[in-house]
Amino acid sequence: MREVLLVRFGEVHLKGLNRPYFLKMLVNDIKKALADSGARVWLAEGRIYVADAEDMALCAERVSKVFGVYSVSPAIEMEKELEPILQQAAEMMKDVSGSFKVLCRRSDKRFPLNSQQLAVEAGARILAKNPSLTVDVHKPQTEMWIEIRDHAYLCNKEIMAVGGLPMGTAGKALLLLSGGIDSPVAGYQIMRRGVNCQAIHFASPPYTSQFAQDKVLQLAHIVGQYEYGMRVHVVPFTEIQMAIHEKCEDGLGTVIMRRFMMRIADRVAKAQGCQAIITGESIGQVASQTMEALMCTELMTELPVFRPLIGMDKLEIIRIAERIGTYETSILPYEDCCTVFTPRHPVTKPRADKVAQEEAKLDIDALVERAMQGITTQVV
Repeated sequence: MREVLLVRFGEVHLKGLNRPYFLKMLVNDIKKALADSGARVWLAEGRIYVADAEDMALCAERVSKVFGVYSVSPAIEMEKELEPILQQAAEMMKDVSGSFKVLCRRSDKRFPLNSQQLAVEAGARILAKNPSLTVDVHKPQTEMWIEIRDHAYLCNKEIMAVGGLPMGTAGKALLLLSGGIDSPVAGYQIMRRGVNCQAIHFASPPYTSQFAQDKVLQLAHIVGQYEYGMRVHVVPFTEIQMAIHEKCEDGLGTVIMRRFMMRIADRVAKAQGCQAIITGESIGQVASQTMEALMCTELMTELPVFRPLIGMDKLEIIRIAERIGTYETSILPYEDCCTVFTPRHPVTKPRADKVAQEEAKLDIDALVERAMQGITTQVV
């Protein structure tokens, strides 16, 4: 008898002939997450198992953060002998209160009882051990699972995981990462779809401080834990912002700034082999996120722009930020470059031709090239 983790996967089941590839990637991701734990990870009969680690609770926590995992259950693995199985089921339920249900699955047809018979026997033994329990087959408060496979596996707890698809199965993308609430959530949402993310951040010293940059790196570290480290490209942006502020119409400053960000992000993404750009934009949230403004900025890249938050309101975004652990860092009071030289009356419906006319006052190619040459990169 030993403690194991039963790891369930959800959407991977739908992958048909590609399922072996997705399962291989998922098992590899779980092994990476548990690399220093001493755990053994293996796949058998459509289920992933984890065992032999010193701290199985820590393993369960880590596995629950692996994209592609639907849920994790701490379980007992034991020999397929009926009486010990019934005794163990009753023991595991002795301190449980409320209603329960026994669910059984018998993959090994040589076991003497079928699934229904085993559920009845286990339920009776559990009630004998804990008569305060009640049976509810429709909406039980606790489910007791018994699976008969190569061994018998018993569990009565399920830890919900992040779901999604295994990391790296859907390509690479570049995340525009500010110090705010939205962009880390946007990166997380796309990473759940199996996309490896790098980040690009625009810094404007001395108008933005080192504390602001450190905050962004911390956000990248928090989000990057889901892919075991994130590459962050920091772009010096002060010269571009100063040029826009000095030479361009004030109301169009934010849109022009965003267009420069897209130009630079496009070049960095292509150089890094990324196939898309991710932003934390939500339609109508600020002046630069109207339909017209988004169209003006998107014209500056040939890559698809993913905006996973586009239809979400701020409270929805905050709830996700709190859940993934980025919110407290995002609200630290250090300004990012998007708050520098903010127009008093920004244009909410910019015309692309008018924006291009204002940009013509700048030496766009030279500004972009100098910014590219000043990029520094680190993995957090």
